[in-house]
Amino acid sequence: MWRLTPGQRLRLRGFGDESVLYNDLSGDTHLLGGSAIHLLELLGQHQAPDQMLLDSLATAIGCARGDAFDAEAGALLTQLSSLFLIEQYQC
Repeated sequence: MWRLTPGQRLRLRGFGDESVLYNDLSGDTHLLGGSAIHLLELLGQHQAPDQMLLDSLATAIGCARGDAFDAEAGALLTQLSSLFLIEQYQC
């Protein structure tokens, strides 16, 4: 199960296919693509398990899910976590 890191607010500005996001907790700014923003906005609404996030992302970008997609999307979740924007937790 994934969620935004507690205390994180999504402050972002869009520029075409990319957005700049300010991390409230670290003070860092990040340049993120549409897939990352989609996942963050979804998690801004509610916590979600991996499968729901991957299904939503695949639908949003018009891509079929498969091993390669799941690996890339999983890597994106890990990257967002390493930036302290989201976290994985046990229910």
